Amino acid sequence: MKRIICLTLALMMVALSLAACGSKAKTGVEDGVLTVGMECAYAPYNWAQTDDSNGAVPIANVPGAYANGYDVMMAKKICEANGWQLEVKKLDWDSLVPAVQTGEIDCAIAGQSMTAEREEIVDFAGPYIYASIVCLVKNDSPLASAKGISELTGTCTSQRGTIWYDTCLPQVKGATIQPAADDAGAMLLAVSSGTCDFVCTDMPTAQGAVVTYPNLKILDFSNSSDDFSVSDEEVNIGISVQQGNKTLLDAMNKVLSPMNANDFNNLMAQAVAIQPIEG
Repeated sequence: MKRIICLTLALMMVALSLAACGSKAKTGVEDGVLTVGMECAYAPYNWAQTDDSNGAVPIANVPGAYANGYDVMMAKKICEANGWQLEVKKLDWDSLVPAVQTGEIDCAIAGQSMTAEREEIVDFAGPYIYASIVCLVKNDSPLASAKGISELTGTCTSQRGTIWYDTCLPQVKGATIQPAADDAGAMLLAVSSGTCDFVCTDMPTAQGAVVTYPNLKILDFSNSSDDFSVSDEEVNIGISVQQGNKTLLDAMNKVLSPMNANDFNNLMAQAVAIQPIEG
């Protein structure tokens, strides 16, 4: 009889454990802490700094460092609306999606385009900003007067694993594409130092870049027929979450849905205004 009782209790404990696991899979933030991954090196979307000024938050896996930027500001909005605490982890660009898939982080808020390829392996909340495609050149470059992509020549690059490098640069027929930069900082340094003639990026990144590198100029061809050809999915920037986590997805979209392009741009302008000059 005792064995039957013990077996029954054991089965009940297993059932409760499985129920708890099921709850975790549905919410993703059952502990009340939203763990967000980002590069912390992609101003004005996100960057690292040495103190908590301007609302920066600690980087959980980099002691003594703090994260700030548009992505942090947006993460705070989402956490405040849902009563969650915010935890930021610094991860390499290529590690973000795998970290979402494995559950190392609850989401990546890191300037990711909502591409069909990514949506095969993660779900996206958002968009949380719309990012048009632009180029950066040096102010004194002959390319500074270019009116469209057909007038771009010379050498170019962009960040690895982005639509800028994979989709946009191949459209510039008169240019030679150099190896991709490992991150946004390396990309911007390449054009500022003259290692290449121009880079392709998005408008928010370019706006932040000219603060750090005043010798750069933004080339925006969006009002021209001689512009990059990109789809909405490539300029809609979203928040990636684990596939099937509808509860977390809905909680985020409830915050993002009432916001429009002006709301996003105003918040991005705040991020640009406080980003460190050193990037």
